[in-house]
Amino acid sequence: MYEDKTLVCKECGNEFVFTAGEQEFYAEKGFVNEPQRCKACRDARKNANKSDREMFEATCARCGGVARVPFKPREDRAVYCSDCFAKMKEAE
Repeated sequence: MYEDKTLVCKECGNEFVFTAGEQEFYAEKGFVNEPQRCKACRDARKNANKSDREMFEATCARCGGVARVPFKPREDRAVYCSDCFAKMKEAE
């Protein structure tokens, strides 16, 4: 049904492949326009719009390692490092 298409990024001018799977995803979501930028340029554009978040360090309640989190930890709430948090999410 869908076939891979080679498109040209309007940002950097490099060619990139708009895969059949991506086309199917776009159709399922109701998107009518093809992507204009390659993945690297999309990611760079997305990250440029993000403001730098202040990160806080805490001790992971599970492994005791350093946890860097985007909120100020409170004494009455457990904080987990990203690895332990991901493992807990998998177990749910």
